[in-house]
Amino acid sequence: MKKIFVILVLLGAMGSFTSCNMLHGAGQDIENAGDAVKDAAN
Repeated sequence: MKKIFVILVLLGAMGSFTSCNMLHGAGQDIENAGDAVKDAAN
């Protein structure tokens, strides 16, 4: 029972780290798009 709990906790932690990295990458993409629009306007 303890082993299953530890495995579930580790899988949950891995999932949350993956989603954080994905959101960080999406934020960078949006920032790059904003920079491109700003540069095109100048």
